[in-house]
Amino acid sequence: MTSERDGRAPGRGWSWRRGRVVALLCLLVAVLLVFPGLVPNTPGRAGSLLETFLPWLGLCVPVLLVLAVLRRSFLATAALLLPVVAWSVLFGSLLFSGGRAGDGGFTVVQHNISDENPDPGGTARALAGAGADLIAVEELTAPALPAFEAALAADYPHHATRGTVGLWSKHPLTAVRLVDIRPQDVGAGWDRGLRATARTPRGDVAVYVAHLPSIRIGPTTGLTSARRDESAALLGKELAAEPLDRVILLGDLNSTLDDRGLEPVTSLMGPPGPGFAFSWPAAFPVARIDQVLTRSATVVRVRTLPATGSDHLPVAADIRL
Repeated sequence: MTSERDGRAPGRGWSWRRGRVVALLCLLVAVLLVFPGLVPNTPGRAGSLLETFLPWLGLCVPVLLVLAVLRRSFLATAALLLPVVAWSVLFGSLLFSGGRAGDGGFTVVQHNISDENPDPGGTARALAGAGADLIAVEELTAPALPAFEAALAADYPHHATRGTVGLWSKHPLTAVRLVDIRPQDVGAGWDRGLRATARTPRGDVAVYVAHLPSIRIGPTTGLTSARRDESAALLGKELAAEPLDRVILLGDLNSTLDDRGLEPVTSLMGPPGPGFAFSWPAAFPVARIDQVLTRSATVVRVRTLPATGSDHLPVAADIRL
């Protein structure tokens, strides 16, 4: 008890007894960060929804800190270390860019240019300005293709397109073919994948460009991703059968790499490299759904480039082959 002579009311000091609810919330956030797979994907694929925006769960930390201070709880304050440590281990390294542009010796750019882009030629010139070895694009429409070909012809003499995806390269491209990642209930003509061999000075590299189906988030349905997941499984089969050791995957995968729906792809590829590089939506990026993944190569740096006429930001990555 506090003394009446010191002017403080009983129970106003810091205590280990108060704040048990806040401490339990700290524990819950830490568990969700480390084990998001505990959240089931039904109803509404809540697990994938959590994984898509998993880094943002860290915003709970300052809220819980305020609650711990308001409760004057030693217990809640100590428990706050659990989500802080969990978030730092999972995402702390992404706060650092990992090096300077070009450190890997091989640079690639990935961009969903949007089928409603008002200036495809300007977008192409902006992508060329990054000086990348490879440029991969999605939502490349027939009207936009001539503008891309004209803008990139000088610096990127080699290119290939299949459906609405395209690849421009400073190095010769061979063995170009369509990669069929079309879900069963989607009609013919839906072509969103290609594979090519890039003949680089460091040897041949298999390059995949893919645009997985979009997901939808609704107040009653939650996250709907059945088509995206089916397409990811098809892409995973292609990657598993790839005979070349070195592989680069460039694409709009329509989710973050924490999403369990992308496991058929991510389980076959290496880590994404340092840097958050949130790419969508361009006006206020909250997630990186445009990905650069490698196998038998290392992504040493990932970053976004300035906005174009798309609702996505371009993503550039430096790779050590």
